[in-house]
Amino acid sequence: MMRTRPLKVALLGCGVVGSEVARIMTTHADDLAARIGAPVELAGVAVRRPGKVREGIDPSLVTTDATALVKRGDIDVVVEVIGGIEPARSLITTAFEHGASVVSANKALLAQDGAALHAAAEEHGRDLYYEAAVAGAIPLIRPLRESLAGDKVNRVLGIVNGTTNFILDKMDSTGAGYQEALDEATALGYAEADPTADVEGFDAAAKAAILAGIAFHTRVRLDDVYREGMSEVTAADFRSAAEMGCTIKLLAICERAADGASVTARVHPAMIPLSHPLASVRGAYNAVFVESDASGQLMFYGPGAGGSPTASAVLGDLVAVCRNRLNGATGPGESAYAALPVSPMGEVVTRYHISLDVADKPGVLAQVATVFAEHGVSIDTVRQQGKDGEASLVVVTHRASDASLTGTVEALRKLDTVRGVASIMRVEGE
Repeated sequence: MMRTRPLKVALLGCGVVGSEVARIMTTHADDLAARIGAPVELAGVAVRRPGKVREGIDPSLVTTDATALVKRGDIDVVVEVIGGIEPARSLITTAFEHGASVVSANKALLAQDGAALHAAAEEHGRDLYYEAAVAGAIPLIRPLRESLAGDKVNRVLGIVNGTTNFILDKMDSTGAGYQEALDEATALGYAEADPTADVEGFDAAAKAAILAGIAFHTRVRLDDVYREGMSEVTAADFRSAAEMGCTIKLLAICERAADGASVTARVHPAMIPLSHPLASVRGAYNAVFVESDASGQLMFYGPGAGGSPTASAVLGDLVAVCRNRLNGATGPGESAYAALPVSPMGEVVTRYHISLDVADKPGVLAQVATVFAEHGVSIDTVRQQGKDGEASLVVVTHRASDASLTGTVEALRKLDTVRGVASIMRVEGE
């Protein structure tokens, strides 16, 4: 039997995502009520510019005083889609203090202060849901947190930023340079006017922190995630990748160590074999590959950003939180019991592709091979091309630690026969 008194929802932010959340709440009101067991009512919308026309939203609901809105006491759920650290953090904690559960899409805040927010939610007996914080409409947080709760996740490998995937896909398919591909992404609306958060890996790093924390039942903060952007990737790198049967993706990689005693989280460009499922993810789409003991290999794929996809994830959380509210219960909170240490990047072991500019004369290859051997880095393959006294030497290693590879490259730079290190790229997805 459906309860007639509506559950009241406060919406913080009414931009691309917030306006779509409001629209779906209105147009799908009957369906949402049937799924929840009670109607949901948009009780207030906090914005910065109250004079802007917002189609489908009653102007009387609009306010610039977000704090007063979340303090009302009759609000059941606060939906936070304003982003950033403050005032979002204060508003969320205030919402808990005044009896509301929270649905958020704020990846930066959750990556930085997720533990404190979970603690506040638990203290006040409220829910904190954030499916929309990672990979838009793709169901990912809930499967990791609930569906795989009885399994042991060993690795999460994914493309979690649509802007960077669009740029790299364009470079791969057309041979365009980085700036040319970025300009097209900007013109089409895939990239912001300032694309730094995307192309330098900040956005993906925040998502990696959230994923690693859930997958490994360990608190992983943004500062724990190694981050490397993709602005140095060149058309020549793609040609080298193609010669290896690979392409290049900006990957978020969260791994449990082989001995299970630690975890790592990192974001960087990497070559990935064309045979790997992630290699075929094109355009602005996202995909995440999960490897676990019992389930084996799972892949989650779909649109990772945009108003409608992100709103879909927000509304999914809203339904779950409202159901919990009606039942007087809460859903899963933070699971950090494992408390595994997060290893630094220097301890990460992977394969490497190194391109060197060298003198085209006898003995160069032997010198280079000796340096690799002295640093304990095993060589898998070597390819050399020379012309007019100059040559390109491409070395692909077996698995080696980041620290040992760094020492190798420093020693290579000191050789008189090495003119420069053209590029270094990790090779993932074996």
